[in-house]
Formats: sequence, C-alpha cells, structure tokens
Amino acid sequence: MEVQVLIEFKKHSIYRLEEGLRMMHKSIEFIDENELWQLPFQNGMSLGNQLLHSCGNMRQYIFSSLGNQVDSRVRDEEFKINNQLDKYTLLKNLDETVEISIQTIERTNQEEYLRIRKVQGFSFSGLGVLLHAVEHFSYHVGQTAFWVKYLTQQDLEFFDGINLNEKNTTDAN
Repeated sequence: MEVQVLIEFKKHSIYRLEEGLRMMHKSIEFIDENELWQLPFQNGMSLGNQLLHSCGNMRQYIFSSLGNQVDSRVRDEEFKINNQLDKYTLLKNLDETVEISIQTIERTNQEEYLRIRKVQGFSFSGLGVLLHAVEHFSYHVGQTAFWVKYLTQQDLEFFDGINLNEKNTTDAN
C-alpha cells in the first residue's frame, strides 16, 4: 500500500508541475517584452523574476535536495531585473527546469523520499521537499496569472473547453 501512495504522490506532483508550466506559458504569451520586467509595486516581483525564482527554487529543492546534487543556487540573483533575458529564454529555462525536475521525481526511490535533510535551514523529508517545491511553484503561477490579468485585462483561458461546474464522481479505475 505504501508504495502505491508514493507512486500516486509522484504522479500528481508531476501533473501539478506540468499544469503550472502550461499556465506559465499561456500567461506569458499575453505580455510583451516591456511588461516582462515591470514591477507591480515597489518591492514586488516582475514576471521575469517570477520565472527566475520559480526555477531557482525547483533547482534547489528538487535537483539539489531530492536529487542529491550540489546546491549552486544564488537566490538573490532571482530578484534582480535582468533586461538581457527575454521571455522566450526564460520560458525555455523553465521548460528545462521542469523537465529535469520530473526526471528527478521519477527516479528518486522510496528511501530518499523518507530521508530527512536540510534545505534553506528547514528540515524536510524528501516528500516534504517535493510538496514544498510543487506548492511553491503553484503559488508563483498564481501570482503570475494575477499580474498578467491585471496588465492585460484578459481571460487567460486556462480551462477553455473544460466544464469546471461538473460535479465530483468516484471512478473505480
């Protein structure tokens, strides 16, 4: 039973990362390069910084901690405005980060998911590391969607063609 729970957790974590990636792409398509580094308010994060920070967090938590790689994150750099990076470069970096994250999630064994480790001064199991990374990415996807909607006054059409009013059912399969 425990192994099946881990399989489901990994599967749904990957689904959330892929959904977040899809939503980031849809959001960023609506903006132009001038809006990429615009701040919503003083001390706010630009859309470009949202992308950089999302990658940095996944790399630290999933690549480094869960995947047992060297932690080379320079977090403060994720919050600097870098007009040299365009939205396509940033999205490509996010694509690669999510792809490597998924590979790491898939190949990590049960012992690593249960092992306690320190990340950013916090003690987490591998499950806690993955939960943090997925929820952190989702948080920034939401911030990005809000900021893009505010800038463009557009429906981002995340769920076009899906009936979100459909009632819950139990599927035995």
